[in-house]
Amino acid sequence: MNGITYTRQGDYNLPNLLPPQEPEAPSGKCALLRKKFLKEHRRITYTNLLTSGQLSSHLAEIEQTAQRQMEQMVTQMAKENGVTEELKERDPMKWVGLMNNLQNAAEEIILKELIYN
Repeated sequence: MNGITYTRQGDYNLPNLLPPQEPEAPSGKCALLRKKFLKEHRRITYTNLLTSGQLSSHLAEIEQTAQRQMEQMVTQMAKENGVTEELKERDPMKWVGLMNNLQNAAEEIILKELIYN
């Protein structure tokens, strides 16, 4: 009957229903945060992605997009704020502090716009 198999449990035949199997994608920080957000705040979207077999691909896409945007933002912000290789050679501690600040700012923007949206 339409390719559905059944398992007998007592007096009842129960269908063997499993969500579509999807390959396990490697999960980074952004993908895990997105998954947690969907589970807690967008349950219908999470369930739809899970049952359609698209959750892993969605999370992989979010992770790739976040990494790409992070690189672009940090590079652009570093250029705008004068954080150069010359500064890195001259004053490495100042360079590290500025780069950490830029990375944290870019991460906050990505979290707000991409992950928690």
